[in-house]
Amino acid sequence: MPNYRPPDTMTGTPGKAVFARGTLLYRVHGSHRAARDFNPRPAHCLYGGGRFDGTSCDPYGYLYAGLTPAAAVCETLLRSLPFDPSGGPRLLPRAAVEGRRLSTGRLAADITAVPLLSAQELAAVHQDSWLVHTESHDYAYTRDWAHWIRRHTAPWAQGLVWSSKREPADRTVVLFGDRCPDGTLHTVEEDAVDFSTADGREWLNSLLQPYYVQLAP
Repeated sequence: MPNYRPPDTMTGTPGKAVFARGTLLYRVHGSHRAARDFNPRPAHCLYGGGRFDGTSCDPYGYLYAGLTPAAAVCETLLRSLPFDPSGGPRLLPRAAVEGRRLSTGRLAADITAVPLLSAQELAAVHQDSWLVHTESHDYAYTRDWAHWIRRHTAPWAQGLVWSSKREPADRTVVLFGDRCPDGTLHTVEEDAVDFSTADGREWLNSLLQPYYVQLAP
């Protein structure tokens, strides 16, 4: 709940989810940034920013990824995209994919994250599904909770993992740059999909079709 401040102490015992070396992670990102790069820019403590970004209150680099290409695409591109009342496909504006690509990264080392998948795992950090399902108007609060979880799981927690809001069958992760060694993620260059190309747009439309979404003309 957004009006519930984190307690002073963590009385639960957070779980540990280990992603083995070699695990593939997928992310949709600006083509100006390499797939392995963490975002170094802190979000504002109150305005803008993502669910679990670092801020000036806890300035860490962050990298969001999906455990499947669908999770990465849905989390990034299908936010607040309404259904057509007439039953037609949802139209994704071309501007939403301009300068973007889907990249694949391979973990070069084991990574340990705090799982936020089940009600029990969320309760262990004094929370419920609000933390991972609320919309952007509450992200200032979810960032504060992420900072609190980090403080109470230092130094071992290198990220968080939760069920994708837009594709609940898949998982989404955020990795913390200050707890992941350099070279944690290796880019698999041959698997990149550039959305500025005809082939990339065809690939994207194929993935989006089961979600009743297509790129706008």
